[in-house]
Amino acid sequence: MHPRLLTWPIDVPTYGVLIATALMVGLWVVLRQARKAGLDATAIFDLVVAAVIAGLLGAKLTLFLQDWRAFTRDWHGLVDLLRSAGVFYGGFAAGLVTAIWYVRRARLPLWPTLDVVAPGLAIGQAIGRLGCFAAGCCYGRPTTGPWGVTFRDPFAFRTVGTPIDIPLHPTQLYESAAVLLLFLVLIWVAPRKRFHGMVMFLYAIGYASLRFAIEFYRGDSSRGLLFHGALSTSQVVAIAVVALSLAALPYVAKRQRLAGAAPQA
Repeated sequence: MHPRLLTWPIDVPTYGVLIATALMVGLWVVLRQARKAGLDATAIFDLVVAAVIAGLLGAKLTLFLQDWRAFTRDWHGLVDLLRSAGVFYGGFAAGLVTAIWYVRRARLPLWPTLDVVAPGLAIGQAIGRLGCFAAGCCYGRPTTGPWGVTFRDPFAFRTVGTPIDIPLHPTQLYESAAVLLLFLVLIWVAPRKRFHGMVMFLYAIGYASLRFAIEFYRGDSSRGLLFHGALSTSQVVAIAVVALSLAALPYVAKRQRLAGAAPQA
């Protein structure tokens, strides 16, 4: 792949360009959904900016906690940490907590606000995983299938440890395609939802289920392995997300329906 778009006069990483694109497209989708829902677009914009900053910090902090010895071995480890996107679930948790805090502070309705944010998250992830593919990170296990992808750029090996000249499962593309499909489902469901919160619950359950399955094809060991390597950290978190969502969904649905035609939370 092409980890760098340009190498002269300065290095321009493909990953960084695609992440910036993901943020802009995701924000555009959120603001568009907010206007359709009759929410304050300015307040939603401020919420997204605060949640993105918190999410980036949370993702890097989670990655650091997973493999702190590697990142504190020397200064190169700290540089690698700055280059890395981090762990999605760590970023999601930090961003979600920040979003809920801001919702309360700005007096926005909680569940309608989370519903407009969910599709933006999904499309942002779909684009962001293309950045992972370009950089070579989040790579898959070796495969003999005809769809295997072979990375050949030594820069990818030096920066993120991508195996070179070995056909690998393109797990980045698996997730990008799966989350793009999830985004289309969320956009279709949004105007047809039966209660506020339905879109966010669908995103949480859908993404966690997809991520759990795709993790079996991942080959990077830095994501953290638990239970003697049987499951990754992300898979354990995915199980928790699905369980908590399924437990909370009936309560939220009942509360929103009891609130009437335009429920607030």
